[in-house]
Amino acid sequence: MRARIAVCRSCGTASNRVHGRYSREVTDVPIAGVATKIQLHVRRFICGNAACAVRTFVEQVDGVTRRRVRSTDGLRRTLTAIGLALAGRAGARLGAVLGMVTSRSSLLRLVRALPDPPERPVTVLGVDDFAIKKGQNYGTVLIDCEDGRVIDLLPGRDAAPLAGWLDAHSKPEVICRDRASAYAEGARTGAPDAVQVADRFHLWQNLAKAVERCVARYKNCLQESVVAPVDKQPDAAGGPEPSSAMAQRRREHHRLVHDLLGPGAGIRQIARHLGWSHNTVSRYARAATWQEMVVGQKARPSSLDPFKPHLLRRIAEGCLKAATLHREITAQGFTGKYGIVRAFVEQHRTRPDLGKMAKPPSVREVTGWICRHPDHLVERDTDRLEAFLGRCPELAAAADLVRSFAHMLTGLHGDRLGEWIAAAQQAGLPGITSFANGLISDLDAVTAGLTMPHSSGPVEGNVNRIKMLKRQMYGRAGFDLLRKRVLLAS
Repeated sequence: MRARIAVCRSCGTASNRVHGRYSREVTDVPIAGVATKIQLHVRRFICGNAACAVRTFVEQVDGVTRRRVRSTDGLRRTLTAIGLALAGRAGARLGAVLGMVTSRSSLLRLVRALPDPPERPVTVLGVDDFAIKKGQNYGTVLIDCEDGRVIDLLPGRDAAPLAGWLDAHSKPEVICRDRASAYAEGARTGAPDAVQVADRFHLWQNLAKAVERCVARYKNCLQESVVAPVDKQPDAAGGPEPSSAMAQRRREHHRLVHDLLGPGAGIRQIARHLGWSHNTVSRYARAATWQEMVVGQKARPSSLDPFKPHLLRRIAEGCLKAATLHREITAQGFTGKYGIVRAFVEQHRTRPDLGKMAKPPSVREVTGWICRHPDHLVERDTDRLEAFLGRCPELAAAADLVRSFAHMLTGLHGDRLGEWIAAAQQAGLPGITSFANGLISDLDAVTAGLTMPHSSGPVEGNVNRIKMLKRQMYGRAGFDLLRKRVLLAS
């Protein structure tokens, strides 16, 4: 039943004086993908308050219409949810498929018009930075570490924004942060009574970088090669002996390729090592015997054949210079090109066997072995690491310090930190000693991080979520829109 009176939205005065009537059309949520229009017959009332700024006003249907808006509240809520989930362009495309034609700008206006979530007290606050534009512009994200909820986003990653936010809100009891001095200063200024906790992940990350510098300093210990046995592949039993130079080359090349394949070298690696094409090495690798490489091929005479005895004798004497040999046989009547002689000499050069020369590990690879739990290493890596540590006492001392720090970090034995710092300083290792000295400047927070169960794990997860939202908006979102989506998008 229609009400007899209506309330002025400007001054709140009730009125029953009807000024006129007219038809109004509003768009509602589509039904089965078909756009829905609602026709309303509304009345215009005269406001009886002489002090009111408006003379007449239109009655509104609660939950359906709003002043100067041509869509229902239900449609606005649906479009707002699409804008929060997909932002402008993607949201507009989905809306068109569902029968809700709108523009990306309209979706973004709906998102920006949403109110911020209500403030709730925070006990454990997580602080970290994120890149708005990597290398140029950064922001700060604040997280409730107990439930993983994003509390706010601040522009910049300096001490002032964090201190200002803490001054304007209820003070947390614990602040989890990385080891950035700006956040330490901001937390100390805005919440001096809060316990600052250095995140264990960042502590381990800093230690890994220190270990990498230490391994790089003693890189010479990694240069020794590991000899791997090579099993020679015998020729096929009963196979014919090579009867021509071409067959001899096929036999030698087949044996060379299979000798390198035995210890585990790849076809691409062998091709680079021998200077052959990938297809050539593949054909030799697929052939079980060298005889398969000469089936259907006939040896053709070469202009070099009369001079091969002289070349073989000179090569046996140790002369492997193709230019010298070319001049000698040219004086004897050879009329061919220099490249023919060079190709013949190349067949008799001694090449290193990849199967016997193991590539030395990189600095980062050895750093990973040292920083990884021993139970998570494969047997081969464990043996190689023990060999390196046995040759370099400095790296052995670094590995002992890393393992003791890992035990202290996983077991929350922060009371042993002072003893560990003293041992690291006494060792005098590059990188690790500097890391230990840096812990002293933030000793209270580091001790709390190695003692208390709090960490910045929820913060890192939300930083990854912010990156996803940024990519979804093609990196062009302003800070205000990014903040709304991070705070309100579930």
